[in-house]
Amino acid sequence: MTEPTARYPMSGFEFVAFIAALMAVNALGVDLMLPALADIGRDLAIVTANDRQWIVTAYIFGFGIGQIFYGPLADRFGRKPVVVVALLCFVGAAAFAAHSASFAALLGARVLQGLTSAASRVLSVAIVRDRFSGRQMARTLSVAQTIFFVFPILAPTLGSLVLAFGPWRLIFYALAGYTLVVLLWTLLRFAETLPRARRIPISWPSLRQSYRLTLTDRFSLGYAVSSALTFGGIVAFVSSSQQIFVDEFHAGGKFTILFAVCAFSMGCAAFANSRLVERPGMRLISQSAVFGLIALSLVHVAIIASGHESLATYIVFQALSMTCIALCGSNFGAMAMERVGHIAGTASSVQGFIASVGAVVVAAVIGQSYDGTTLPLALGYLSIGVVALGLILWIEGGRLFQARAGA
Repeated sequence: MTEPTARYPMSGFEFVAFIAALMAVNALGVDLMLPALADIGRDLAIVTANDRQWIVTAYIFGFGIGQIFYGPLADRFGRKPVVVVALLCFVGAAAFAAHSASFAALLGARVLQGLTSAASRVLSVAIVRDRFSGRQMARTLSVAQTIFFVFPILAPTLGSLVLAFGPWRLIFYALAGYTLVVLLWTLLRFAETLPRARRIPISWPSLRQSYRLTLTDRFSLGYAVSSALTFGGIVAFVSSSQQIFVDEFHAGGKFTILFAVCAFSMGCAAFANSRLVERPGMRLISQSAVFGLIALSLVHVAIIASGHESLATYIVFQALSMTCIALCGSNFGAMAMERVGHIAGTASSVQGFIASVGAVVVAAVIGQSYDGTTLPLALGYLSIGVVALGLILWIEGGRLFQARAGA
């Protein structure tokens, strides 16, 4: 289903690029400071290397909590004003982070950054859902995510370039600068996608009904939890990547390149999904990817247990695993929205809250288990695949690889 495009001044390409740029506020918020984690640890006297992971997970925690609020606000006031206010607040939170004098203050600033950047996730999904549904929605999100995944590829390199000109605090000013560009784009080019006739007043009865529908629909809840598992795998990798590459494999000089290889695999997978999803469908692609993740993880665990893990084997299996996860992401999100599209803003908020807060739990369990080897991450990916498969069997009533109408 597609609404008439006359109301939207953006061309199809600009619309996708705008959605990707909006999503990238969150991506840069996570990845841009990865090269600076060691500097931050020394400057703020962080005790252990594993504690540095909280700089990433604190952001994701705020990101998850914030999403619960933006959906109702966007359904009531429209998409554009909520995006504008949230982007302004993100700029302020970035400035707060840049001036943090302690680890606790930085974690507080990171939570605030997550709270404000949550709008980028909720509103990007809701805006796309305003215009598309089913496979068209999955395809549009996949194209946007293909562009979006360029930012994780480039972010550590960009972060290193920023560090060449100043201390780690400069990174947060760079984040603020990028966000101001997206804010200007929003003000000048983005047209509201939610007509006034479809706006829902904020009231406890209406919120309760929307929350109940989102949380009791098997597809909405089940695929939101599945998204939490796969997103948790990404966060676990990101938060522990510097330790793995630098401490275990002593490849600090190649960190940005090696990280980019893994992120690039996700971008390729998202692009492939955008080209293929309208033919075999979301279920065939995502369910095949889950089986692929399980198989890869079993082989990877066996290699690590046998003592044959190397930087080369880790990169290969990590990149392939991230490919499988990327093939799940946008498809899980689109399938979660299948039966709650009429409350897209609120549903996206609730689903995003579940996915992000759940991802923090998953990532914390995996990341804090880091013991100087890649085994905890490989076992974590195996667990993610097995649990996700169990959830899919429940959601789909035991049927696998069977497309539904439009999906």
